Amino acid sequence: MRVVIAGAGSVGRSIARDLLYNNHQVLLIDKAANEVTIRRVPEASWLAADACEIDALNEAGLADCDVVVAATGDDKVNLVVSLLAKTEFGVPRTVARVNNPKNEWMFDEAWGVDVAVSTPRYMTALVEEAVTVGDLVRIFEFRKGHASMVEMTLPSDSPHVGERVGDLELPPDTVLVGIIRDQMPIAPSPDDSLEAHDELLFLTTPESEDELENTLSPSARVKRPRE
Repeated sequence: MRVVIAGAGSVGRSIARDLLYNNHQVLLIDKAANEVTIRRVPEASWLAADACEIDALNEAGLADCDVVVAATGDDKVNLVVSLLAKTEFGVPRTVARVNNPKNEWMFDEAWGVDVAVSTPRYMTALVEEAVTVGDLVRIFEFRKGHASMVEMTLPSDSPHVGERVGDLELPPDTVLVGIIRDQMPIAPSPDDSLEAHDELLFLTTPESEDELENTLSPSARVKRPRE
């Protein structure tokens, strides 16, 4: 897979190293690229240019890449790069970094963004996931507004403790994709039973999240509104 990353800060370089380790081809674009930064990821190809300029993206060969990652620290730049990648070069998949959660609403298909990754939002989700039992925590959103990955630690008083996965009635467009038990991942089969404090991972839609939470952890308390 050939990946072009706009932004060679700590985030962009970290993504590049991981992709290179997995034997992908990586090109980093950064207008501030110099010998010092290039030496930090010498296995990658580099282009010292402004990723918001069409000529730079042409030189980077976006028409022949599989994924563009907009990983700069400027949300405006990440939106422009994503939009140009989609509309001018027909890149199959774009991933954009969201620096300010207030800008999340713009990172959608209208701006050419397939996947938006909000670091503050993701860190909040990880904190909630680590300390809450019985609450649904949104971990990640795919194609903003259409599907999400959510997690719940099954409380001991859930009516579904001891139930077979195959007997679990889930809301529409919801799939149980993983169970983490005793720090070990399990690919759920219909005959597996749910246990108290299992970490359950689901793919679902925003419209089904409240129903899913109420199904797994019915409670008289008022649920907090979701964004």
